[in-house]
Amino acid sequence: MPDQSMVPQPVLNREAELDLLETHVAEALRLALKAGANDTEVNAHTSQGLSVTARLGEVETLEHMQDRGIAVTVLIGKRKGHASSAELTADSINSCVQHAIDIARFTQDDKANGLAEQTLMATEFPDLDLWHPVNMDASAAIDRVLACEAAGRENSQVSNSEGASFNAGLGLGVYGNSNGFIGRSGGTRYSQSCILLAGEGDRMQRDYSYDSRRCFDDLEAPEVTGKEAACRTVRRLGSSQLQTAEMPVLFAPEVAQGLIGHLVGAISGSALYRNASFLKDAVDERLFPEWLNLQERPLLKRGAGSASFDSDGVATRQRLIIDQGILTGYVLSSYSARRLDLETTANAGGVRNLLLLPGGGNDDLVREMGQGFLVTEVMGQGVNLVTGDYSRGASGFLVENGKCTMPIDGVTIAGNLRDMFLNIVATGQDVDTRGNIQTGSVLIGKMMVAGA
Repeated sequence: MPDQSMVPQPVLNREAELDLLETHVAEALRLALKAGANDTEVNAHTSQGLSVTARLGEVETLEHMQDRGIAVTVLIGKRKGHASSAELTADSINSCVQHAIDIARFTQDDKANGLAEQTLMATEFPDLDLWHPVNMDASAAIDRVLACEAAGRENSQVSNSEGASFNAGLGLGVYGNSNGFIGRSGGTRYSQSCILLAGEGDRMQRDYSYDSRRCFDDLEAPEVTGKEAACRTVRRLGSSQLQTAEMPVLFAPEVAQGLIGHLVGAISGSALYRNASFLKDAVDERLFPEWLNLQERPLLKRGAGSASFDSDGVATRQRLIIDQGILTGYVLSSYSARRLDLETTANAGGVRNLLLLPGGGNDDLVREMGQGFLVTEVMGQGVNLVTGDYSRGASGFLVENGKCTMPIDGVTIAGNLRDMFLNIVATGQDVDTRGNIQTGSVLIGKMMVAGA
């Protein structure tokens, strides 16, 4: 009898599964209204996946995952109750609805509670090319992980490994509310990573590489990921500190994503209505140089965050969040918009496929910077979104005469996000397309770098 852990999982029949989920959503909506809710929203989902990790040529974990569930939110007046269940039987759905009703009866009124306006609900559902299921054989996944790590360990300067991993997953969901909206969604995701170490003792260095895509065929070869992890790790050997000084700082794409993430956090509704953002009341203010644009593209095909409707059922739309350096609007759900006496921006559940457009400089920002510090990794949590103060540990490379000359470790970069945003000199063409926030390198004209 074959090892069941090695047998491929049958791929879900998308349409049949979505039909079943929609039936469960409709039933939960019916039960909630019958029980006394004046408004209801229901999410039902199903997912499955495969995960493999290996270290030093040996498989450490092999996991198959399959999950189904339903979540019900009810409103009695302006009182809200929420309950969820990991089962989709008739009894569990009925129990979930009753628990949500019971909770709502004991909560306080909140004038911001309520469904999104019916006129804002999505009515068009274009194919976003997110569904690329593969009947993944566990043995093939294991071979992929082993090949990834082996390619990295071929480098003679790599002394150890924290392992390689591969993940394949798919998910389907149906959202419905008592406004009559029913929306279907689904997507696949494939990723791989490798973490390696080089050197010995207190001079040891660690780095990694990864790739993540909607379609398995778009994923880079495992050997590419492993070799890139080795290259990134080995180039950090011999690191030293910089002398404390103000200097230009260039954020590599994977680090620059964090800068944009801080912006998103500061203009998100929850931070704004809690008065916990340094960008409160900043709409129509110039925050960046006039050439800089930040675009949200929720309908991008195969995008990491693509969706035709948000978590409230509101139709998503492309927009410039930063237009020629000016903040055009916040990132709001229906609830946070009501708290702020504004309109939703279709961002319940977050932003979707942000792109920081290249500009302000040439194709080689290291050469353009000339002298300064290239940051390839940041550590610590030293970002205060209330004040905008920024202070984080960093490592990377000293740049001299337009070239990376020496690996740097154990320094701190500091500034204020308002100043940092305004002092961006250029954004690079080397856009990292693997995640929900996509940006190239970001060059800031001057920051304090604290070292020796």
